[in-house]
Amino acid sequence: MHEDRLSPRELEIARAYAGGDNYHRIAEQLFIAPSTVRTHLTAIYRKLEVSSKLELHRLLEGEGPLQRSQTDQAAIISELALSLEEAISRERALSEVLRIISSSEGNISEVIASLLGYTLELCDAEFGILLEPRPRDTFTATYSRGIPQAFQDWFAEQGEFRAGPQTGLGRMAASRNVVNIVDVRAEEVSRTGDPLRQATIDLGGARSFTAVPMTAGKRLIGAFTIYRQQLRPFDEKTLQLAQMFADQSAIALENARMMSELRSKVGH
Repeated sequence: MHEDRLSPRELEIARAYAGGDNYHRIAEQLFIAPSTVRTHLTAIYRKLEVSSKLELHRLLEGEGPLQRSQTDQAAIISELALSLEEAISRERALSEVLRIISSSEGNISEVIASLLGYTLELCDAEFGILLEPRPRDTFTATYSRGIPQAFQDWFAEQGEFRAGPQTGLGRMAASRNVVNIVDVRAEEVSRTGDPLRQATIDLGGARSFTAVPMTAGKRLIGAFTIYRQQLRPFDEKTLQLAQMFADQSAIALENARMMSELRSKVGH
């Protein structure tokens, strides 16, 4: 029986993974790192002599091993390669966040600048803004990079502003998911006079746009809005990497805030 070959923790992870959960979700549920989940899965695959999520699921359900054709083998290899690539990407994102934390010494401005800079690198974009939510469903632009001065001045004049429900930022805040817009000028909201959308187009010169949430649990603690002035949409793989980094970025931002608050209390 497979239960005899796996530890209780391995069996728990195997069932969750075979049931459709990804590394990140399992890590959150078990309060461990995604890299630890990957290490456990490597041991699980070796002990059960399986090489795909489908085969793991069948074994855990008591079904016999799959008879593999060359097509099946190719699919297995592809799945394993993609899983490994995802794990490596997540590890890189975590490593970058840890580097930012260790080098910033709790300086919030430095942390924010580093987080936004690395996100722009991931997305191959020059224009970006890190926004933070405020009470009453408003936002404020905490830091920007590369955006035109007129657009930067607009944010400074607004202070706290409200994102319309049809804007990219508004949709992201409501769903807590990445919003990817091929062309901001082609959407219906661009013809309604929404202040944020008009400023994004007229002052920012934006065309292709994405909003990436930064969350801690279910709480939205920030958002990256990244755009290009050319019509060059962001691909899904790039945005998956950006979301991975944003998930880890919450650690850096919360850490910097705690250190800042501690220093403030010590200073008094």
